[in-house]
This record gives sequence, C-alpha cells and structure tokens, in this order.
Amino acid sequence: MPVLVLLFFSALIVFVLAGIFLWPVKRNRAAKIVNQPRPLFIEETAEELGINVPDPAKRPPLTEQDIYLPHNYGVDRMVILARDPHWLFAYWEITATKQEEFTSTYGTEAWLSTHPVLRIYDVTGVAFNGNNAHKYTDYHMDENIDNWHIEVGEPDRAFCVDLGRMFPDGRFITLLRSNIVTTPRASLSNRLDEEWMWIEGLYQSIGRVKYGTSSPMIIEELALRKDVIPLGVSSPGNWHA
Repeated sequence: MPVLVLLFFSALIVFVLAGIFLWPVKRNRAAKIVNQPRPLFIEETAEELGINVPDPAKRPPLTEQDIYLPHNYGVDRMVILARDPHWLFAYWEITATKQEEFTSTYGTEAWLSTHPVLRIYDVTGVAFNGNNAHKYTDYHMDENIDNWHIEVGEPDRAFCVDLGRMFPDGRFITLLRSNIVTTPRASLSNRLDEEWMWIEGLYQSIGRVKYGTSSPMIIEELALRKDVIPLGVSSPGNWHA
C-alpha cells in the first residue's frame, strides 16, 4: 500500500512540473492566434456546375468491331413511312438471293439490261392486290440507291410502293412490295361527333348547375328537371355489336 501511494504522488509531481514548464508556450501560441487580424470576408469556392465530360485522351481506343455498323442485314425488305402530308420516305434492301431468283427467271443478262424503278400506288379505300390501285406513278432510280424521299402531294391518302426492275420495252417486274401508309391531313378534320354536340348544348342550357360539367351529378340534375336521362354521353370510341 505505501508503494502505491508513493507512485501516485510521484506521477502527480511530474504532471504539475510539466504543466508549469509548458504553460508559457501555450500562452504565447494563444496570444498569436488572438492578435492575428480576422479577414472581413471568407472566400468560398464552389465547383462549376455542368456535365462531366471525360478527357478523350484517357478513353480507351475504339476497335474496328466497336465502330462497325453493317450497311446491309441480309433481309429482303421494302419499308415506307409517311414523312408529312405531302411526302413519303422509303428504304429497302435486296439480297443476292433475290437477284439470283430474278436472273434465273428472266435470263443471266436480265439484271444488267434493266434498271430499278419505284412504283407508287394510290390504294386509298381498297384492299390492294397489286392490280386494283386508283393510280400509280413511277420513279426511275440509279443503281446502288437504297432509300428515297417521294413527293406524293396528296394528304389523307393511302399509298403502297413496289420496288422492281423495268425492261427497255416497259415491262415492270416487282421485286419487293412495301407496307401501306396513310399521309396525315393538311387541314382540320371535317368529322363531327353528334355526341359532343349534345355536350355543347349542355353548357348553354344548364348554367345554373353548381356541379362541374364532367361530374356524374349533372345527369341526375337533368333527370330531375326533365324526367329523362340522356344516353350515350361519352367520349368517342369503338362501336361494338
């Protein structure tokens, strides 16, 4: 027990002596901090907003496989799109197999003696079978062309396009046939919905109704006034038998 007391007092004496010798150093450091002039403004810097674009020099080099986009996909196809009320856009692909079928049917020199033609059919309102179009027009093409902008100049009409080869005597042989598209209207629609005409009259006749015109309570209000509930008041939709 006396040994523990002796150790305790020894440690206490060392702690006190260390505090006595270190106190001037701490006081001088605190005085320096207090005496330093405080800045009027504190400058803050924020990162610039924007998209982090990686450095091109640090990107891995592109390989030939990464940038390769095939020009052809080995599928016979003819596709048209309605670009606007007056124009169509067509693109197509003819495989070597289709060319071989043509030459085997019409002769080995048939492909070289013919040239490609786009034939545009007006098929509005008909179930097109290749021979019942209202009219058609031909666009003579150069070889190696696989897309074309077609000016039809007729809004709200249905069209189909054939890609074929034309012989010098005027014979046209169809190779590919497209889908059917309808050009959009170039003016406001002239279709009127009689159901909506009733709604228009409703706005004028029941101005004292406190409910919104879309509320089902409006029907009950009319039923109380006229003892008749109007039927078929709905948005346009498909009719079912």
